[in-house]
Amino acid sequence: MKKLKKFIIYVGVSLLLILAIALFFPTWTPSIKGENSISVLEQVEINGSGHEIMIRGKDKDNPVILFVHGGPGCPEMPYATKYQDLLETKFTVVHYDQRASGKSYHFFEDYSNLSSDLLVEDLLAMTDYISERLGKEKVILMGHSYGSYIGIQAASKAPEKYEAYIGIGQTSETKESEIETLNYTIQQAHKAGNKDDVSSLQKVMEKVENGEMFVPRTYVNKYGGATRLIDNPDGDNLSMLLSEEYNLLDVIRYNVGAGYSQKFLVKEVLQNPIPEKVTKLDLPVYFVMGKYDYMTTSKAAKKYFDSIEANQKAFITFDKSAHYPQFEEKEKFFEWMCDTFLSK
Repeated sequence: MKKLKKFIIYVGVSLLLILAIALFFPTWTPSIKGENSISVLEQVEINGSGHEIMIRGKDKDNPVILFVHGGPGCPEMPYATKYQDLLETKFTVVHYDQRASGKSYHFFEDYSNLSSDLLVEDLLAMTDYISERLGKEKVILMGHSYGSYIGIQAASKAPEKYEAYIGIGQTSETKESEIETLNYTIQQAHKAGNKDDVSSLQKVMEKVENGEMFVPRTYVNKYGGATRLIDNPDGDNLSMLLSEEYNLLDVIRYNVGAGYSQKFLVKEVLQNPIPEKVTKLDLPVYFVMGKYDYMTTSKAAKKYFDSIEANQKAFITFDKSAHYPQFEEKEKFFEWMCDTFLSK
């Protein structure tokens, strides 16, 4: 009996120790070879709140990309290095976890004022910090999914800070995009013979058509509207935990922050779609869309793109991708970036 008790205590202490190590295990981003390379993962204060930033590139003198992640509240830092290795050879790529997201979520901080306007202010302040730190007059602004909702507003407010704006999986007229997504998922569920999915999707039709909710993303992902060539990396807790950039505490922060951010920010996208907020841009504008994107549909994005007033703009379609063309077709995306920004 005593031996069993000792064994139970031993197992309990061991599990607690493993948990403590997983929670607080040091995080870093892998080094990059090169005399002028940079590979940094650290917390900095931006606009009054702690923000986690990751800066990676083979040569700090290369053009800088400032990446704005989607969600709301879903940082891409834990899996970015897997897909941006080519970009890092010719560009310096900066990721940051937005306020109340991922490693930038702080349990005892007051986020009651969280809004898209505040995230735009954070992005503008982050731009100034990165430009000064890396010695750049302008940076390339790249927004993905919900990050495009934030990014395009920042580009509109301060075009002088950016060489160009790139919207990947660009948000547009939300209700129009969601109705198209709903019709697509119902059609695919019919083809697959999944009557339960068809029934569940039809039950939310009225709310989607009234602009009251998004099509549940589990169905969009299930029927190929999120990714085609890779597994959907968004919210993959195990992959995040196995990355160098996140430990168990960060994964917990990610999930708590995503829930909080979506509670406060999703309604804004539904009630204030981006075409009503930004109609003109005084800098080069590029929309990069996957043909099979049904998270933010290519058709709705093209309609918004056509309505934007800009001296230079281009709409680029990646024919094999869904919502993550920069990852799904990373070689093609790298070539496009080099052709667009390095061959001038």
